[in-house]
Amino acid sequence: MRLSRRVVVAISIASIAVTALAGCTVNINAPQGSSQSETTDFSGMDIMFAQMMIPHHQQAVDMSTLAETNTKNQVILDLAAQINGAQAPEIEQMTAWLNGAGASIDMGHDMGHDMGGMLSDEQMEQLAAAKGADFDRLYLEGMIEHHQGAIQMTSMIKDSANAEARALADAIITSQTAEIEYMQELLADY
Repeated sequence: MRLSRRVVVAISIASIAVTALAGCTVNINAPQGSSQSETTDFSGMDIMFAQMMIPHHQQAVDMSTLAETNTKNQVILDLAAQINGAQAPEIEQMTAWLNGAGASIDMGHDMGHDMGGMLSDEQMEQLAAAKGADFDRLYLEGMIEHHQGAIQMTSMIKDSANAEARALADAIITSQTAEIEYMQELLADY
């Protein structure tokens, strides 16, 4: 698989940022006088993951919201509701991490589209214009790729020293792996 120049640049930028942030931890809501071991510390890697995953999850929510008007297929509607129901609260959780750390939430539009599995503006426009079975197929194809990218990105924090970050990584990997398998079965009908 050939990576586009933009993807290679984004990965390079992320690698440099990871190296620079690897030793940093952010102590969120630590009581005064408490020791580090009594607090929740998010590493620079945890923070960078949240900055990247929020727009990634938001696109999945946007894709799933399109299902409400673009298909009547109850199986796709239920799947879209399930994805929204999982990813919207995870966006809130990661936003809280960033707010608590005083970190920026917005990584920028161009950087977001270079993350694994993100649909381009053109692909999102195609999905928004599609109806019925065409929408269902495009949605499943796009969401499978989107979930695969999220699982790959989650490897950044699966061994985090922060229990909350590790738990989120486990939840994303478990739920999205199962959803990929289910969507692949559904896609076989198209």
